[in-house]
Amino acid sequence: MERIAFFGLGAMGEGVAANLLRAGYTVNITVHRSREATDRLAALGATLHQSKSDAAKASEYVILCLPNSNVVEETINEIWYELDERYLVVDTGTSSVRQSLQLAERLGSRGIQFAEAPLAGGKVQAAAGELGAFVGCSNQTFERVEPLLKNFCASVQHFGPVGSGSSAKLISNYLVLGMVRLITETFHAADSLEVDWAKFYEIIRQGSSNSMALERMIGSILEDDDYGGYVFTVRNALKDSSYIAELGESISQAVLGDAALKLFAEANELGFGDLQISELLRREVRHQLSELSSEKNSPC
Repeated sequence: MERIAFFGLGAMGEGVAANLLRAGYTVNITVHRSREATDRLAALGATLHQSKSDAAKASEYVILCLPNSNVVEETINEIWYELDERYLVVDTGTSSVRQSLQLAERLGSRGIQFAEAPLAGGKVQAAAGELGAFVGCSNQTFERVEPLLKNFCASVQHFGPVGSGSSAKLISNYLVLGMVRLITETFHAADSLEVDWAKFYEIIRQGSSNSMALERMIGSILEDDDYGGYVFTVRNALKDSSYIAELGESISQAVLGDAALKLFAEANELGFGDLQISELLRREVRHQLSELSSEKNSPC
């Protein structure tokens, strides 16, 4: 069975790697900051290496499930001298289109295949093998990467060459993060107007306002007093919003795109980067955001 070096054992990565192990692949990993994830995967049969370079040397595939494009670049630098034309590198994170194109060119100069395959879904879908993949690569590379992705994805769609997969994923995130901004503002307004959240939520769920984003953000608050129901950090939302802004005028000049970027940038500025985006609905967080926005809009 083919051998995979897997880097990035966070909430999504652990589930993806576990599904590859269950499918019979040899999965080579290194110690992750979450030692528990490393131990769980080792118990499933993953091979633990002391360095990324050693893990890559023992593989023909490299799968990256990392937080941003800069970390992707750093990881490639660490394993660069182990890679040759036998390898296929797959980036499953949400990455900058510009940096993905640069990476594809760099890898291609040595005959190394590259596919971007940013994933749709979360920790639950990763564990269940029910993610979606926005794939950007050559037709030849897609033939090689599709069977691999189907071990942890319910839907694998090829959008075209490198750049097209990341563009599609960022547009998808543009929709979701715009909805998060609207939901946050809507329930802030409801609070200001003394509209009961539970009654309001029950009614709007019956109409076209309903969405998975609404259920994740509001449902968990009302049912369990859990403001962390939408598991996606403010810092990640800011990163994705910044990548969306790179796509060009048609996106970056859109009112909703600017509004979402502003929300996450201000929340991060206030020290809320590690909060889940649904925690922006906490009254004390909304109060601080409102104060900061007022200060910035003040003519003095």
